[in-house]
Formats: sequence, C-alpha cells, structure tokens
Amino acid sequence: MATEKQKAANCENSQKSTGPKSPEGKAKSALNRLSHGLASSATLVPGEDPEEFKALLTDLSNDATRDISAALRALLADVFALYLKTKNFHWHMSGSHFRDYHLLLDEQSDQIFAMTDPIAERARKIGGTTLRSIGQIGRLQRLSDNDADYVQPQDMLAELRDDNLRLTSAMREVHNTCDSYGDVATASLLEVWIDETERRSWFLYEASHRPPGFNE
Repeated sequence: MATEKQKAANCENSQKSTGPKSPEGKAKSALNRLSHGLASSATLVPGEDPEEFKALLTDLSNDATRDISAALRALLADVFALYLKTKNFHWHMSGSHFRDYHLLLDEQSDQIFAMTDPIAERARKIGGTTLRSIGQIGRLQRLSDNDADYVQPQDMLAELRDDNLRLTSAMREVHNTCDSYGDVATASLLEVWIDETERRSWFLYEASHRPPGFNE
C-alpha cells in the first residue's frame, strides 16, 4: 500500500503530465484508441499472433472456440430480439390489467438484458468474437419481431411465452455444444439462464391462462 508521501508524489506528478507535445507524439497517441480502445476494428493488435493470443485465454481447442462462440453469437442475437420485443409490449400494453402486465414485462426485460453482457464476454473469454452491430443481430436472430400497430394484451403474453420457450430450447442446444467440448463455465452460466427463462415462461403462461368458465 502506498504511503501518504507516495500518494502526494503521485498526485503532484499527475498534475505535471500533459501527454505528448510533439505532432508525432500526438499522432501516435491518437492511434492508441484504434489499436486498444473502443474504436478498435480488430480483435488483435497488429502483429499479434492469434494462436498465442488464444493460448493466453483458454485451454479449449480451436474447434471449441469456433463452435461455442458462434453458438453464443446466435444466442445473443435472440436475446436482444426478445429483449426489444418484451420492451415493445411493455411500452404498448393496454387494457384493464395494464399496471400488472406493464410492470411484469418491465421486470422480465431487465432480466433478459442482464444476460447480454455475460454472453458476449463469455465468447471473448474463450478467444472468440461477439456481435458488432444491429445488422448482425438481424441476420442471426431466430426469434421473429412484431411490428404490428396493435396487439391484444393476452396475445402479447402468449407470444412472449412462446419466444421464451424457443429461447430455452436454443440455450439447451448451446449447452450441448459446450458439453461436447468440456466447457463447464459456459454451461454453468446457461443453466442459470435456462432456469430464469423457464420462470418467465411460467409467469407469462399463468398471467395469460384463463380456465374454462372464467369471466373477466
């Protein structure tokens, strides 16, 4: 742990640092964001060996990285599609149960969105790549969008229930891929998300189900 004297010296030095001053230095510094930062257009910095890079991250095989990261990209596209549809129905909910359904879908959309970063980062942790654009989501998603001007509240819940069931099936397929390569870390994450998705399906079914003879 730094002493108070060291902390004071570090603070003083930080005030003196103004970054590169020469045109060459400034130009080189500006390129850092392209090589290492958010604007990077490639996974690796120039000259970096992809095999060495991957070996630093995981002991999974190249085939495992390829297949699992591809499966995770498609899954992530479906998760984003389901998130936006759930938000769409949350925003456009109406009817006598507006408050209950509006809050239910808000809660579910938060849970769905919470999956996105761990899915993407899991692909990166094993040396793969993840989604880069809305366009890529559109190309990879298997869940359909709903752009209708009006959807009945019960139809909204039923459609989301079906989509969550499809998402569960998709996650089981990814889990099987992980099992075939011994990727227990990704598999264990999927098990939590499968349980959450089944819970959403259950709530949506019970909220939309009307027993015979039931009158609103």
